[in-house]
Amino acid sequence: MERTGDRARVVVCDTGALGSPDLAQVDLLARLELTARRSGGRIRLRAPAPALLALLAAVGLRFQTERQSEEGEPARGVEEAVETGDPAR
Repeated sequence: MERTGDRARVVVCDTGALGSPDLAQVDLLARLELTARRSGGRIRLRAPAPALLALLAAVGLRFQTERQSEEGEPARGVEEAVETGDPAR
């Protein structure tokens, strides 16, 4: 869970390993979103499959999503430490 600038809590759900999307996954995500909203938060999906996003849209649900990091790129919100004297890359 992370807090955004407006003090809202965001729960990040990594959906990358869920496999083929089905209505059970849609039901689970809808219940998680409802619970998060009742406590003043939101759900954000990490690495959702295009088929999952299409299924969610088909049933009228919208979720925030995170973009995936490119290979070699640090994850969003992670800063790489640089020490003095390190050569520029």
